[in-house]
Amino acid sequence: MSGWTEIKGRAVALAQSNIDTDQLIPARFMSAPRTDGYGDFLLHDVRQDDANHILNRYTNVDVLVTRRNFGSGSSREAAVYALVDFGIKAVLAPSFGDIFRSNAVNNGLLPAQLPEADIEDLIAAIGDDDVGATVDLSTSTVRIAGQELSFDLDPVWRKKLVNGWDDIDLTSQHNDGIQAFRAARFAAHPWALPTS
Repeated sequence: MSGWTEIKGRAVALAQSNIDTDQLIPARFMSAPRTDGYGDFLLHDVRQDDANHILNRYTNVDVLVTRRNFGSGSSREAAVYALVDFGIKAVLAPSFGDIFRSNAVNNGLLPAQLPEADIEDLIAAIGDDDVGATVDLSTSTVRIAGQELSFDLDPVWRKKLVNGWDDIDLTSQHNDGIQAFRAARFAAHPWALPTS
């Protein structure tokens, strides 16, 4: 996964609350190989019945603006895969499912939490169109539809997004220290080493 510092692309509004992971990707699609991509499965059951759905009309979407409780429900990481494989790099909402947020960051997707009033203003300004959007991780700001808004971002999450790291990559940057601790520990306590 490659990291990023800034998105300059297109945003759409999905004016809906409580979009859970089962809606983001129905379970029956999760047996497909990830190498085939999950983008076509994003909100599949909703989109298949609505040709005018915002994600059917605009398929070059980088930023999704939506309402509260986005990504709630099960812990399925495939929900994030579907968003990322569709091309979405950031989701702006008043609240997210906790596990979804962690899964998002580990897969290069920014879950930016903004006050509900700001989200409603953005949804109204975007309407049924797609508009230009800029998201900057270095300043924790988003510019959409003539509005510039700030969001909080944990410094560790910023590092992971900028570098394209997941939890294993984050731990691996400390390999030298881990190996030094291991060597010192076993030198001081050789009885702790397995004998066979």
